[in-house]
Amino acid sequence: MPPAPLPRPALDSHTHLDMIGQPVDEVVAAARAAGIARVVTVGTSLESSRWSARTAAGHDGVYAAVAIHPNGTAAADAGAAADVLAEVEALARLPRVVAVGETGLDYYRDHSPPDVQRWWFREHIAIAKRAGKALMIHDRQAHADVLRILAEEGPPPVVVFHCFSGDAAMAKRCAEAGYLMSFAGNVTFGNARPLRDAAAAAPADLVLAETDAPFLTPVPNRGRPNSPAMAAYTLRCLAEVKGMDLAELCDAVTATAARAFGPW
Repeated sequence: MPPAPLPRPALDSHTHLDMIGQPVDEVVAAARAAGIARVVTVGTSLESSRWSARTAAGHDGVYAAVAIHPNGTAAADAGAAADVLAEVEALARLPRVVAVGETGLDYYRDHSPPDVQRWWFREHIAIAKRAGKALMIHDRQAHADVLRILAEEGPPPVVVFHCFSGDAAMAKRCAEAGYLMSFAGNVTFGNARPLRDAAAAAPADLVLAETDAPFLTPVPNRGRPNSPAMAAYTLRCLAEVKGMDLAELCDAVTATAARAFGPW
């Protein structure tokens, strides 16, 4: 079921257009019909980062983030890590690439040893600072280490916690540091009360919305394929949780994205 159009344009701050399985033009057109005017397609490997950068360069309203996903760091570490990081940095400096990500820590899965993940995370932080781009973080069951490493390394000016997964206390810690929190479709799930409490606690000017498509399809389409258009459902949920007018929230996330990712 396609969502009703939003009253004001907004965006999907984190999606994976390469994984959706539909032509990019069709996905973007459906998003625009729902009021999602811009999307950030996110790399998880060197190959998908290259694809994301090329796709952003060739499509209006599409921007890119580039990085090695924490679950892919062991495989990348087995090769020429310095060469991989050098190319990530070169991609990060392209004008349509607005963030370095997704990078971070994933202690839920065991695809890469934690010490390897932490080393790559620190390297990505350095790239984001040198390139002057936002840092887009994957944080799964690793809140304490993510916050500690950011404090130790010194964060870039803009930090985005993609698919925010903390509770209200974590949201307050992120707000104190000025970190942005991007909420995905799982905030709409029936069992996600702690996540909705976190969204309620997050200051409106530090909130973004995303799909993480093709994953985490929001209610009422949960269990079906996800796409950037579905961010409209997440935005409606966030507006209700935060007690905000939907148009006001759309304007707020658009302004926050412009601060985070530069002029659109």
